[in-house]
Amino acid sequence: MARTLTTHTDKTGRVGYTWGMRTIDWVDARVVAIDQTRLPGDVVTLSINTVKDLVDAIRRLAIRGAPALGVAGALGVALSAVNGGDVRAEAALLRTARPTAVNLAWGVDRVLAKLEHGVEAVVAEAVFVLEDDVRRNSALGKRGAEWLVERIGPRVNVHTHCNAGALACVEWGTALGVVRALQERNALGRVFLDETRPLLQGSRLTAWELKQMGVEHTVVVDSAGPTVVARGMVDAVVVGADRITANGDVVNKIGTYPLALAAARKGIPFVVAAPESTIDMATPDGDSVHIEIRDAAEIDPPAGTPALNLAFDVTPADLVTAIVTDERIIHGKPLG
Repeated sequence: MARTLTTHTDKTGRVGYTWGMRTIDWVDARVVAIDQTRLPGDVVTLSINTVKDLVDAIRRLAIRGAPALGVAGALGVALSAVNGGDVRAEAALLRTARPTAVNLAWGVDRVLAKLEHGVEAVVAEAVFVLEDDVRRNSALGKRGAEWLVERIGPRVNVHTHCNAGALACVEWGTALGVVRALQERNALGRVFLDETRPLLQGSRLTAWELKQMGVEHTVVVDSAGPTVVARGMVDAVVVGADRITANGDVVNKIGTYPLALAAARKGIPFVVAAPESTIDMATPDGDSVHIEIRDAAEIDPPAGTPALNLAFDVTPADLVTAIVTDERIIHGKPLG
């Protein structure tokens, strides 16, 4: 079942890429998704038939990435409706499977609003959210690439963190969608990526995607990322987001904030690539966001030693050069 990126060359000689399988999909009234805990060693798909199993996949990060979680939330409501379950109760369970990423609740709520119109309407809305993710993130990637080339020049070296690629969406990525669009216009140099402790979403997932794309890339330990920026090895930092608050604060994988500080000190762009669904106008600022704390076992502390396993951090709005979405480029704050 494993498929990867296929390449094509247009008349200008530019190389393009087509992602050969979806990270998450709706097939025969069930949710089908890549099990991201098995990468990069094995490409294994999950066939998910119940909301309980979907919640489990989300919590153990088999399904992860803000846009993919939004789609998972949407498809989860459809799955509950098709199965004849208590849709509202199961939707409530889905909403809280991961508390920090706003897209999950957004996807649930959008499809749940169609419940009074029947199962077919619920499924149709969920499938629309799925297909729309591809369109929106493709547009986002091209917009971000154009913005970077206009400000930096014809060749851009990028630093990124965690995984904001096709694996975090349906087909296209957000931050890696920008990288992918730069590659397609022959404007990409080298990508530096943090390993992203403790579960190594960078060295396991992002490096795997970049290899499939044929992109020159280098993995560094998380604590080395700011030094890569400080030494002038990259022209821009491009990351995704799990929530963007009304004042422009950005909540993303732990380790993002130090990169923003380094970019500000160096005077290079710190760019956040995220769909409009990641913007949460109902939350005023980053201090108001519930930051998920995950099991200390993920970081394997010595016996008897307490550990604080924060999953996300907050980058203040004044450190963000631009937020690139599927509809616009936002400079400054607030967002309203």
